[in-house]
Amino acid sequence: MAMSSAADIRNFAIVGHASSGKTTLSEAMLACAGVIGRMGSIAQGTTVSDYHVSERQRQISTQTSLLHCIWMGKKLNILDTPGYLDFISEALAAERVADFALVVVHAQHGIGVGTERVWNCATDCGIPKVIVVNAVDKQNAHFDEVLADARAHYGPKVFPLNVPINPGPNFNQVLDVLRNEVVTYETDGHGKFHEEPATGEWKDHATQLHRELIELIAESDDTLLDKFFEQGSLSEEEFRAGIHAAVQAQMFIPLFCTSAVWNVGVGRLLDFTAKYGSSPLDREKIDAEDARSGEQVQVKVGGTDPVLQVFKTMNEEHFGELSFFRIYSGQIRTGGDSFNANRKITERIGQIFLLNGQTREPVSHLGAGDIGATVKLRNTHTGDTLCAPNHPVKLAVPEYPRPNIHAALQPTARGEEDKTAAGLATLHNEDPAFVFRADPELHQTIISAQGELHLEVIAERLRRRFRLHFDLIEPRVPYRETIHGRADHRYRHKKQTGGAGQFAEVAIKLAPGPRNSGIAFSESLSGQCVDRVFVPSVERGIEIACAEGILAGCRVVDVEANFYDGLMHPVDSKDIAFQVAGYWAFKEAFMKARPCLLEPINVLEVRIPEDCMGKVVGDLSSRRGRILGTDVDGQFQIVSAEVPAMELYRYASILRSLTSGRGVHSEQFSRYEEMPREIEQRVIDEAKRARAANSSSGR
Repeated sequence: MAMSSAADIRNFAIVGHASSGKTTLSEAMLACAGVIGRMGSIAQGTTVSDYHVSERQRQISTQTSLLHCIWMGKKLNILDTPGYLDFISEALAAERVADFALVVVHAQHGIGVGTERVWNCATDCGIPKVIVVNAVDKQNAHFDEVLADARAHYGPKVFPLNVPINPGPNFNQVLDVLRNEVVTYETDGHGKFHEEPATGEWKDHATQLHRELIELIAESDDTLLDKFFEQGSLSEEEFRAGIHAAVQAQMFIPLFCTSAVWNVGVGRLLDFTAKYGSSPLDREKIDAEDARSGEQVQVKVGGTDPVLQVFKTMNEEHFGELSFFRIYSGQIRTGGDSFNANRKITERIGQIFLLNGQTREPVSHLGAGDIGATVKLRNTHTGDTLCAPNHPVKLAVPEYPRPNIHAALQPTARGEEDKTAAGLATLHNEDPAFVFRADPELHQTIISAQGELHLEVIAERLRRRFRLHFDLIEPRVPYRETIHGRADHRYRHKKQTGGAGQFAEVAIKLAPGPRNSGIAFSESLSGQCVDRVFVPSVERGIEIACAEGILAGCRVVDVEANFYDGLMHPVDSKDIAFQVAGYWAFKEAFMKARPCLLEPINVLEVRIPEDCMGKVVGDLSSRRGRILGTDVDGQFQIVSAEVPAMELYRYASILRSLTSGRGVHSEQFSRYEEMPREIEQRVIDEAKRARAANSSSGR
């Protein structure tokens, strides 16, 4: 394939809520363009986009797929993204490199939470949106209701460019508003159609919509508006020239109806994309940072220095690591060198491919505005910028949502620690929305993801690619221990085993400290009862006791400890003796000072449809949650609440069950609070049983 100019490229992301038909729509586009002879099936695992093992098993998209075709002389780079919110980071990354978004809405279910998320992201990225109401062939398709809902959400600038004439199971006809025609499609999946002038009531309807559309386009530009008032209308040339500008300014949001399954309406959608869709020239400058000075600069499509960003990395079996990139300036060639401005290394560009799912077409070079993939970049990962070494720049790295589901990785085989660490690091480099940490306090490796499905897919990749053996279990909660009252205790450590012995006596006073103050150690010794050289030893013993925990094996916090008296021996007193004495003196005093447990409290923001409000609020209350307030955003309610962390294990899955997949939440640690006594005792008893089990297994 010859290299396309930036003006002839259309980069767009197909985004939307889960199960709205995005993958089938992309399949229909490839069929229309003749890339494939017949459309594949999600149920049979034969679509071009969903070719990964996890996608065929689950019959959903879990990764963004890159597709391309030629339509009306324009090269279309199609980014088919997952709809499930577990994989929202894939859609967000795709929208950052796209020039416009095709937002797919299901004709039965309407606008969902996922629709809102990708819409807002497209707005943040400054790219236009085109709405596609899909599945108009379903029994209870509600095109008019979806159109009204879209206008309620996004304003009267949402305007239908075609209208279904016979929605429902026999859907094959649309009214084309731009041409005042009735378009009848064949339903064999090839997307072929024939046109005829609209007549009767459909002609009247098309004429009325066409008139309204001309007014909408005129209102988007002052010059066109003046001509409209002077002439009473716009010429066909003025009208069509104004469409592109109005779409770019988002003064006009086109809406189409389709049945992707039967390839109805897709051809006209492709026509509009080729004629009026955004090209890289519509956003020919992009903000960047000079990698040497840190100053803000701009990268231009027409620049000569190559600048490209890797927006996705994945590992292909029998193929190796595949890096998806978009070129923002200049061009790249196979075998050329590029400078990684993020990691300050030089990379050799290997083979360059154009992709249609797992079908790869090698090319020798690609130019500005295009999207492709390359293999075997040694140290370049998702979000990195490759550029000319004499003009190093860095493009902004996407901010991914906070993970909202966590699990502990428990090995079931020995000797896999190094493989596990390497596998986790590799998957994080490929998918930054997945994070992990080795928690020294909990003695667990915690992996965090965007949802239960995301977590399962990550675990599956670890097992399949890295041959790891493990279970995912509930992470321990990082409780804290503290005291309510004051106490003091004197402890004498004396040990004689022949030769030099050990002797130390330590007296400690404890008092509650302010919340979040940690451990405040002080000494108020008088006279020569204890040599001051042993004060750090006592402090070290207290630190060890606080780290181990006393009530339930949790870290001790918010305690003021004063070393006020003690005894020493001129020969047998030494560092270790005072460490031991300080350790036990603190423990005994702690148990006298009315100890208690603190639990972490998280702040939640839950976004749900209004009809789910009662169920969700009731569930939060059952989790000891406190509702802080509610807010309204369009058709969605936003509930703010504080909930103990121990009550939130896999809450994302529970929320989606309560809301039929329409609810999402974010959570963030807020503070520690005292735990209710009955729950505290249960936690202490569980900790004792765990310690007893560990000691017996150790024997």
